Amino acid sequence: MVPCIHYVGFRDDRYWNAYRVFGGPRVFHRWWDQRAKREIADCDTVIFADGEWTQEPRKFNAPDLDEE
Repeated sequence: MVPCIHYVGFRDDRYWNAYRVFGGPRVFHRWWDQRAKREIADCDTVIFADGEWTQEPRKFNAPDLDEE
């Protein structure tokens, strides 16, 4: 399994700063929701634009964008 970087909640140029540090392959999650939480593998890294990693996921899912 190839480790993946999950970017959560990025909407502005801060994404490019995070990408320079963490790279990809990457998956974009519009917000932290139940589906995003399920898609995280043990070998993956999750980068949040805002908030702590302990935040509760939203009850409603947002569509995600995959990029290789």
